[in-house]
Amino acid sequence: MRIRFKPWARPELEASTFYIDNPEDYKGKWKDVFKNDNPIHLELGCGKGSFMANLAVKNQNINYIAIDVVDAMLGLAKRNIEEKYKEQKIEVNNVFITRFDIERILLIMNEHDNIDRIYINFCNPWPRGKHRKKRLTHTRQLEKYKTFLKENGQIYFKTDDDGLFRDSLGYFEECGFKIIKKTYDLENEESFWENIQTEHEKMFMEQEIKIKAVIAQKQ
Repeated sequence: MRIRFKPWARPELEASTFYIDNPEDYKGKWKDVFKNDNPIHLELGCGKGSFMANLAVKNQNINYIAIDVVDAMLGLAKRNIEEKYKEQKIEVNNVFITRFDIERILLIMNEHDNIDRIYINFCNPWPRGKHRKKRLTHTRQLEKYKTFLKENGQIYFKTDDDGLFRDSLGYFEECGFKIIKKTYDLENEESFWENIQTEHEKMFMEQEIKIKAVIAQKQ
């Protein structure tokens, strides 16, 4: 998603207590950031942060890291998270946001981080053949995630794109992940997971585009 430059984003992020500007310093030490032993869940490509804001505030016993590469997006995510926590009259205490290129994620995480779950929501489908290696669910990326995803850790993935979903199922299997659940119509799938709709998701559903989803588990 393209977004206009927001001059306030960088100063607000730098002043935030839950923004990390130097994630490389925490490679293998993310538990130290949270100062507890709660499980860590990771969102790759958090965008404006509405998903993370709603998820984290409801699950205070889980630690969250949200990553995006665009300051303007993270600035909006920061504001959305703050607003949601303010509504509940609690401090932001279990989520950190950071700016980083997900293709280079092994520079900020390793096997000592033991991530329990990864969320990938409506990532760029990169439909052209020569660009498909850029997909966040491509085998090249999944092999990286396996480095820091704990044994039996899971990836929660959803998309509107039929081609990306079909290919991603193949990527998961190729990398040795077990498909726990999958659906081609998340809205009408009862008890698939406790779904939190993203802005993209609501937009696609208004256009009567079915949402595809999968839970894949590291073996």
